[in-house]
Amino acid sequence: MNFLRILRHFKTGQLSLRRIFTDTALAAIEQSIQRAESNHEGEICFTVEASLSTTALLNNQTARERAIEVFSLLRIWDTECNNGVLIYLLLADRDVEIVADRGFNTRITDTQWQAICQKMEWAFAQRQFEAGVIEGIHCISMHLNEHFPCHGISKKNELSNKPIILGRTHRIIK
Repeated sequence: MNFLRILRHFKTGQLSLRRIFTDTALAAIEQSIQRAESNHEGEICFTVEASLSTTALLNNQTARERAIEVFSLLRIWDTECNNGVLIYLLLADRDVEIVADRGFNTRITDTQWQAICQKMEWAFAQRQFEAGVIEGIHCISMHLNEHFPCHGISKKNELSNKPIILGRTHRIIK
């Protein structure tokens, strides 16, 4: 059990999250996803969570484990071409996890996924959260453009482009 991690999670709440991800920043992220998805058949979802629940912390749940759980809860795996991608940010840990569906995940190496996460985490360390998320969306979109290009047909938007904010009780706040 990591007491510093638990303390950091208790100190990082919705107020911290709202200061970083203002309505303006969330709108810019939504527009970035919308623009990106207009160039390929993939679906990108950005979700941010301020901190984990006490139970999750006591069970030593990692950001990766939580991201996989959120991927399932939000049904990102349920896209027609199995090409949904979740960008999950656990703010208290400043940890970014990317979970991609089976139709896309096997086309990108772990090193490529890690490079995208590291770029985003570097931006977050500079307190450039909006820019970091948009850079991550751009990088993922480049891979989606390569593997799932648009074929000139107007595509159906299967997942909302609106960023999702999860609350301490794991419910969607916005």
